Amino acid sequence: MSVATADDDAPLHRRHLAAKATEQLRDIILAQPPQTQIGALPDIAKLLGVGIATVQQVARVLEHEGLLEVRRGPGGGYFGTRPDVAALERSVAAYLRVRGSDAYEALEMMTLLDCELMPAAATCDDAALHRALATLAKRVDQCADGSARLLFEDDLHDILFRMVDRPLIELLARVSMRYYRSAPIAPIFDGADGFAAWRQWRSGIIDAIVRRDPELARFEAERHRRSLLQRLCQAIAAG
Repeated sequence: MSVATADDDAPLHRRHLAAKATEQLRDIILAQPPQTQIGALPDIAKLLGVGIATVQQVARVLEHEGLLEVRRGPGGGYFGTRPDVAALERSVAAYLRVRGSDAYEALEMMTLLDCELMPAAATCDDAALHRALATLAKRVDQCADGSARLLFEDDLHDILFRMVDRPLIELLARVSMRYYRSAPIAPIFDGADGFAAWRQWRSGIIDAIVRRDPELARFEAERHRRSLLQRLCQAIAAG
């Protein structure tokens, strides 16, 4: 191999080395509880079999991913962490805004995910969570104003996410909800008629889940999805 070819290959080799070291350290962090001290810079370099500069490059990547925290001073070093879900939600919502995504797309995604989440929740065999859902249903009649309904929706989805362990659906749903709520649009469940429609749907879907009837839960979710998107189109058209 000529000197020129070796020089040309050097950056590629360094990138490959850094990528491999990043994957190694990521696996080490995820195999241990959060806030575990991984070691000091020289320790990690020795552990990964790479140089100090490569460890620093790897650390920047994993810090950005929310998996590594660098603490300086006495007792410092490199500590494994976990991503801040709320910060991730905010970042993705900001990205959607930059890309020009709109409220309709956010609601479309929210309701599509609900059509999978709610039937799955109906198959959950955790009796305590079903009782929590039945207790929550008693609050439906108390949610006459928008702020109370938002709080109800958050509490409902918190229970559903515990009933259905599907992290990607949870993340996408939370991001979609955050982005939709930031959109400057008129309420789509406004007034007495809107409250009645919202109350009927929430009572119906919770009843289907508590009865452990996934087919009915899917039917209710899909029916509401069509109604909700239609209401949003009308609200947008009305300005």
